[in-house]
Amino acid sequence: MPALNATALRLLLIVPLFALAACEIGGDAASGGDGDGTAEEAEEETPPVPVEVRVASRGEVVAIYTGTASLESDEDALVVAKVGGEIEQLFVEEGDRVRAGQVLARLDGDRLRLEMEQARANLRKLQQDYERNIELNEKGLVSAGAFENLKFDLDSQQAAYDLAKLELDYTEIKAPISGIVSDRFIKVGNTISVSDPAFHITDLDPLLAYLFVPEREFRKLRPGQTADVTLDAIPGDAYQAEILRISPVVDPQTGTFKVTLAVADSEDRLKPGMFGRFQIVYDRRENAVMVPRMAIVEDDGKNAVYVVEQGVAQRRSVQTGYSRGENVEILDGLAGGEQIITIGQAGLADGATVDVIGADGDAVVEVTSPEVSVAGESGG
Repeated sequence: MPALNATALRLLLIVPLFALAACEIGGDAASGGDGDGTAEEAEEETPPVPVEVRVASRGEVVAIYTGTASLESDEDALVVAKVGGEIEQLFVEEGDRVRAGQVLARLDGDRLRLEMEQARANLRKLQQDYERNIELNEKGLVSAGAFENLKFDLDSQQAAYDLAKLELDYTEIKAPISGIVSDRFIKVGNTISVSDPAFHITDLDPLLAYLFVPEREFRKLRPGQTADVTLDAIPGDAYQAEILRISPVVDPQTGTFKVTLAVADSEDRLKPGMFGRFQIVYDRRENAVMVPRMAIVEDDGKNAVYVVEQGVAQRRSVQTGYSRGENVEILDGLAGGEQIITIGQAGLADGATVDVIGADGDAVVEVTSPEVSVAGESGG
């Protein structure tokens, strides 16, 4: 009995050792060949990156210079009295359209009319004396000196009559230019003196704007280029303008040159002094490739986009052109029609598998260069 107990005791000690060795061998096997296969399966099962794409489209691209200025009239005249007198009649009011030479008001001209009649009578008398002495001078009955003096007196009286007639004509205050009566300074019964203001006339066709543009833009602008105009006073409406002329010199103090634009207004809604924002189209490119700005990835000063090809993201280096808002022109790197990743490209690796979960419409094709704020543009 004691011997059996010793044998059983030895078996009890050996079995746990075999069990421990078996566990170690199983553990090594689990961390060996079978473990490598599990890692590869996990790697193969990595899910694709969800992204959104947008198609790189083609279309016309316009480059625009933006500036601001106030509208001004092309012609503006302050009408003053050329003779003194009492205002007898007014023929126009503020807001009336007048033409050059139209009578605006009339002064009392009785005294000037009498002076003109007196000058006319004296002129007729001298004309008769001169005509009688012509024949006498031909016969030698009048000295040459006396006849010449008579001719001088006649010429002097003719000038006096013409001057008296002109003074009478000045009692009619006339418009020097065509336009709109913007101010009336006189009333019926007022007595005015020479050079007193009577009316203010403004020519509203065309209205002008003067932009002072930085010299770096000099080669981009030229006469005949068109511009869109929006005004703070008339929100929601756009008007057309055209460059009339460009100053050939650059102001050395401001580094700007003057650009004069004419603004079309067939409905007479625009007024001098309104503040306008001008967008001058200075370049157009047909069939340009466009992508959203959000698709551009910058790395060390270089631009790139990710193109989806057969479910894989391919990184493409691109050269950008004009841009505005969410759209960027691509000068090199894309042919158009590619699916460009717009969301999900941050941190995306070249060649990564992607899952397109959403797509927007085509890119907008009208873009512009960055707006330039020019100091001192309001006014002229």
